[in-house]
Amino acid sequence: MTAKVILKRNEERRIKSGHLWIFSNEIEKLEGQAENGDVVEIFDSKLSYLGTGFYNKNSLIAVRLLSNNKIEDFNSFFKDKIISAFQLRKTFYPNLKSFRLVFSESDFLPGLIIDKYNNTFVLQVYSFGMQKNILSIVNILKEDFGAENIFSKNESYFRKLEGLPEEDEIYLGEMKSELINDGSIDFKIDFERGHKTGFYFDQRDNRFFVEKIAVGKTVIDAFCNAGGFGLHAAKAGAASVKFIDSSSTEIENAKFNFEKNDLNSESEFIVSDVFDYFEKLIFAKSKFDVVMIDPPAFAKSKKQLSTAKKGYEKLNRLALQLINENGFLVTSSCSHHVPKEDFIQVVTDAARKADKKIQLIHFNGASLDHPELPAMIETSYLKFCVFRVYH
Repeated sequence: MTAKVILKRNEERRIKSGHLWIFSNEIEKLEGQAENGDVVEIFDSKLSYLGTGFYNKNSLIAVRLLSNNKIEDFNSFFKDKIISAFQLRKTFYPNLKSFRLVFSESDFLPGLIIDKYNNTFVLQVYSFGMQKNILSIVNILKEDFGAENIFSKNESYFRKLEGLPEEDEIYLGEMKSELINDGSIDFKIDFERGHKTGFYFDQRDNRFFVEKIAVGKTVIDAFCNAGGFGLHAAKAGAASVKFIDSSSTEIENAKFNFEKNDLNSESEFIVSDVFDYFEKLIFAKSKFDVVMIDPPAFAKSKKQLSTAKKGYEKLNRLALQLINENGFLVTSSCSHHVPKEDFIQVVTDAARKADKKIQLIHFNGASLDHPELPAMIETSYLKFCVFRVYH
């Protein structure tokens, strides 16, 4: 018999508004027996039915809501949700073969991310319940999507929070490299050595935007990873592009991708800490027309927020000192805990300290394969800003 989670008084309000998480301190009691990853039924304090979810007694997120209705067949439930997510992506990207197929809570499959690279599917699983049902997910990808390779590339930080083992698994085929196209540029994906699932799909649409400001310009792509922003700048006709990353592997990837796409801009590939390299350029009085910075998340928790803001401010201050009059700063933050208003304020403070004036030209979030739930601020994380810079 399915166990029941009874919420404390008034704790159902957030759930009724569309949020999908129930925290451990919101639960009045558990009726029946439930192991981690088991399905539970959720009720408010008046015993009105709220929905069905996965339970984890050891996680701060004690229940992840799957549906406001009872689920009779979980295989059909997963299949319907994944197909619905696929159809949404094909609406926006009808000709692409590689994109984020499932974005966890935003696609009503909490704790499950699926990135599609041609016929290779890479999973990130951050829910005990999803992990228990992972073979059902694998089977759907195999039978309904023609998957040839399926494996996980999890972030250990989030697996630890859920109490899940950190080792990755190969469920089908092998972990071999892929050559994908983002609609304009070819990228080699090295799954074994690459970051995250292998590629940052969340910046895809934003990379196309930088083409508008890069024509004939001198450009820096810092924290370049596989070179996404810089490659698009070069494709648009940038005069020169410097690719900078602390990872020699990513610089190798960026160089391979540059050559693979037969790009003609003058190019330089630099393995260096970005902060250190920016300070050297400032000392040398070097100037550029467009400086693009896309660092990893500086704040994975609220405890790191103060330090993260200082880091973002310093990074943007250094970048601003490298930009010519009427040039552009392209700056991003993927820290969920730094909201849009705070991030823009950080850049504003950086401009003041760098004695620059800035004009916000464009703001965007993640690409269209990363939908957001309005009731869940947690699903909104990426900030992409383009500023015009004045002395």
